[in-house]
Amino acid sequence: MPEAPKKYLPAVGGDRNNIANVSDKNNKALEFIEEVTRRPDEVQKQVLAEILSRNGHVEYLSRYGLNGRTDRESFKKLVPVVVYEDLQSDIHRIANGDTSPILSSHPISEFLTSSGTSGGERKLMPTIEEEMERRCLLYSLLMPVMNQFVPGLDKGKGMYFLFVKSEAKTPGGLLARPVLTSYYKSRHFKERPYDPYNVYTSPNETILCQDAYQSMYSQLLCGLLQNKEVLRVGAVFASGFIRAIRFLEKHWASLCRDIRRGVLDEHLITDPGVREAVGKRLRPDPKLADFVEEECGKDSWKGIITRLWPNAKYIEVIVTGTMSQYIPILDFYSNALPLVCTMYASSECYFGLNLNPLAKPSDVSYTLIPTMAYFEFLPVHRNINDAAAAAVSLPDSLNDREQQELVDLVNVKLGQEYELVVTTYAGLYRYRVGDVLRVAGFKNKAPQFNFVCRKNVVLSIDADKTDEVELQNAVKNAVNHMEPFDASLIEYTSYADASTIPGHYVVFWELRLGSTPVIPPSVFEDCCLAIEESLNSVYRQGRAADKSIGPLEIRVVEPGTFDKLMDYALSRGASINQYKTPRCVKYAPIVELLNSRVVSSYFSPNHLLHSVFGASAS
Repeated sequence: MPEAPKKYLPAVGGDRNNIANVSDKNNKALEFIEEVTRRPDEVQKQVLAEILSRNGHVEYLSRYGLNGRTDRESFKKLVPVVVYEDLQSDIHRIANGDTSPILSSHPISEFLTSSGTSGGERKLMPTIEEEMERRCLLYSLLMPVMNQFVPGLDKGKGMYFLFVKSEAKTPGGLLARPVLTSYYKSRHFKERPYDPYNVYTSPNETILCQDAYQSMYSQLLCGLLQNKEVLRVGAVFASGFIRAIRFLEKHWASLCRDIRRGVLDEHLITDPGVREAVGKRLRPDPKLADFVEEECGKDSWKGIITRLWPNAKYIEVIVTGTMSQYIPILDFYSNALPLVCTMYASSECYFGLNLNPLAKPSDVSYTLIPTMAYFEFLPVHRNINDAAAAAVSLPDSLNDREQQELVDLVNVKLGQEYELVVTTYAGLYRYRVGDVLRVAGFKNKAPQFNFVCRKNVVLSIDADKTDEVELQNAVKNAVNHMEPFDASLIEYTSYADASTIPGHYVVFWELRLGSTPVIPPSVFEDCCLAIEESLNSVYRQGRAADKSIGPLEIRVVEPGTFDKLMDYALSRGASINQYKTPRCVKYAPIVELLNSRVVSSYFSPNHLLHSVFGASAS
C-alpha cells in the first residue's frame, strides 16, 4: 500500500523551524493523491485484506464463517450488508464493558456519536486509536490541494468557528462524543506543529471552551482583532457559519465595547482559560472599535464579511446536499465570495476530499481516498419516467439479489447513483452509511462523487414519498413568491401531520422580513400551492384525485425558533459542529417546540387544485 505522507496538521502556533519542510510535505501529499488514484482497485484489495487479516477471528466475522479468509470473494459471499440496528446488540455489549474482540481485534478506544437530530437518539460508532491517524491524514491533504488554487494563504490566517461538545461515558467507561470533539481534544490537534498555511485566529482555549456562548463570542472577538490578517473564513457546515453571523448581529455592540476598552466583559466571559488566551491578544483599539461599529450599524448587512474582513478570499463551509439552501444568504453576507467544500466525512469514517475546491457548489464532487476504508456501492434505482416521484427510500434490509448488486469503487458507472457502504479498520463491516452519491467523473482511475442526499429523509402520508431534495426544490420555488415583499427564508423543516383526516404536510418557516412587515395571506397560500405543484405526481394524485392527502400547511414561526431547535438538539447530545437542521421531524418534543412558536398558519387553497395540477393529478 502507498505510504501516507507524514502528517502536517492545521496549526495556530508552534515551532517555526518546521516552515522549510512545508513545501516538501505539500508535494508529498499531492504525490500521494496521484499514486492512490492511479491504482485504486489494487489499494482497495490491500485495504480489505489488511482489515480482514487483523480482524478475521473477531466474534462478529466468525459468526459468518469467514474463518480468517482475507479474499474479497469470500468476504462478499459470507458477510451481510447491515444497518446500525443490526449492530446495536454488539455495540451495547462493548458500551457496557465487554472487552472481548467482538468487532475489532484492537481495543475500542471510544464511541463517536452521530448528530442524531431527527429521531432524538444518537448512534454510537466504534473507533480505535489508529483511526485518528487516518482522519489526520485526510486533514493533511486539504491545504496542499487548496494551495494550488489560492496562492498566498501562508501570508495570513483563517477565521474558523470550531466548537467542542461535552462528552459522556458509557456504562463500561468508554467516552462517547462527536468525531470533531474527539479530534479537537486530541494531542494531534492541541500539539500540532506550526504550519504557515494553517494558522487560525482562534486560540485553542476558545475552541475547547464547552460554553457555546463564550466560545462563539471569544472566537468572533479574536477574528475581529485580527481582521486585516484573515484570508479565509468558515465553519464546518454553512448553517454554523450563518449562526456565527447572526450571533454577531446580536452582540456587535458588546464586542465593540471590549475592543475599545481592551478588556473582556467579566460578566460575559467567565472561563479563565479563555480570558487568559484572549487577554494576550486584546489591547485598547478605539479605531478598530469605531470601524466595526460603523459597519455593523449600517442599515444593510449586505457584504458584511468582506467589509469587516476585507482580505478574505473564500468561505470554507459544506454547502452540498441540504446545506445548499444557505447559498443565497452566504452570497448576501459575503458579496458572493467563493464557497469552498473541502472534504467528505462522517462519524463512521472519513471518506475523501474535493480536488477542485473552487468549483461551484452545484458542481462539487469528492474523490474517495482508497486507503481510508473499503468502499462498496449499492445502486439506487429510480423511475426514469418520473424521477421526482421516486424518493431515495432504500429498504433497511437487502435480499440476496440486492446484496449481489453491490459494486466496488472502480466499477461504479458515470451518472449512476449509489448508496455508500463501508468496511472500516475500526469494526464496521459492509455498513450502510445512508448517503446517496452520484458518480460525477474520475481522477485518474478513481471515481468522483456528488453528494445527493441522505436516504429515507422523507415525508409520507399515504402512498406518497417525498425526499429531502424534492422538498428543498419545492420550498425554493415557493420562496420566489416572497421576493416582491423583500422577505427571505431563514430556515425550514417539515413533518407529516397525521392528526388530521386526511393527513397533510406541514412546513415550518422562519422568515426575515424586510421593508414590507405585513405580507398578505394570499401570498402564503400561493407559496403553499407552489410547494404542492413542485411535488411528484403520486403526491398530486393523492391531493387532487384520491383526496388521501390534505392541503399543505405553512406555519410561520417566531424569529429565533430554529436557534431554539438547535439548542434543544445540543441538549440531547448533538454536536454544534455536526448539527444540521433536520428537514423532516418526527420526534414529538421537537414538533411540540416548533408548534409552540407558531405565529401564523396558511393552507393551500383547495379550489385551485384541479386548474393547477390538471391531468397530472389523475
